[in-house]
Amino acid sequence: MTPIIAITGPTAVGKSAVADELAHRLGTEVLSADAMQVYRGMDIGTAKTPAAERLVPLRLIDLVDVDEPYSAALYQRDARSEINRLQKQGKVPVFCGGTGLYLRAALDDMVFPKGEVSDERRSQYNQMAADLGAEELHRLLAERDAKSAELIHPHNVKRVIRALEMCDEGSSYAEQAAGFSTPRAVYPYVSYALSMERSRLYERIDKRVDLMMDQGLLYEVKNLVSSGVADSLTARQAIGYKEIIDALDGKTSLDEAVSLIKQRSRRYAKRQLSWCRRDERIRWISMDEHDVSSAVDAICAEMGL
Repeated sequence: MTPIIAITGPTAVGKSAVADELAHRLGTEVLSADAMQVYRGMDIGTAKTPAAERLVPLRLIDLVDVDEPYSAALYQRDARSEINRLQKQGKVPVFCGGTGLYLRAALDDMVFPKGEVSDERRSQYNQMAADLGAEELHRLLAERDAKSAELIHPHNVKRVIRALEMCDEGSSYAEQAAGFSTPRAVYPYVSYALSMERSRLYERIDKRVDLMMDQGLLYEVKNLVSSGVADSLTARQAIGYKEIIDALDGKTSLDEAVSLIKQRSRRYAKRQLSWCRRDERIRWISMDEHDVSSAVDAICAEMGL
């Protein structure tokens, strides 16, 4: 059986177009590996390809509402169900996304501890974050598990809470992360990371943010606010949403919010590239040397498809 194919890399590099064209040629479907695209109502800011523009079905999007809990463990369950469905049909699953943890969860041997979904403790920690602030919650983690606290940014509230839950369970986020550093594939698969000269990539990121605003990102965020889910951890952490929410709250101007979205998106792209470079199994394709069609040609030729 042809190995599963994963298309990854930094935001705005062109992953969706390449994966869509590749899946079209192979007569299969695209499986999203984006931690924000699983949420309904977050479309423009997460760069979901509009349904009318897709060449093939896009799966693993719009799985839950913004205020519902979701995790890498749940994604693992859902992604492997899609893999099994496609392989039974004789089709090659094509993953596409820049959330490295989700790709690893789906394709590598990762076992998640209990407590990945919501429970009473999680509600209590979420309330602590709301009452005391993210930094205070991170200080609590540092007192209980200093090594884990060193690995997690103080503003990554969701991961800080998960690390605290693991402390409660007698395990350690840091120890788990160390175990994840030696990947073992569950399925035969090949990952391709798309790359681009940095100044060109940053220019594409800035243009994409401007396009999102033209497409109605402001109104998308207003809809989240009016539906009462804008204060959820998901909306408050997602790049493109938290900045607009702050502008609507009067904490910043809209122009400043747009500038922050661009800046934080560029930083996120750097983190995505760093994640890819740590995995020596990944094969690289320069989008400075290829357009979408020739990139797909290169993948098909390398894999004998």
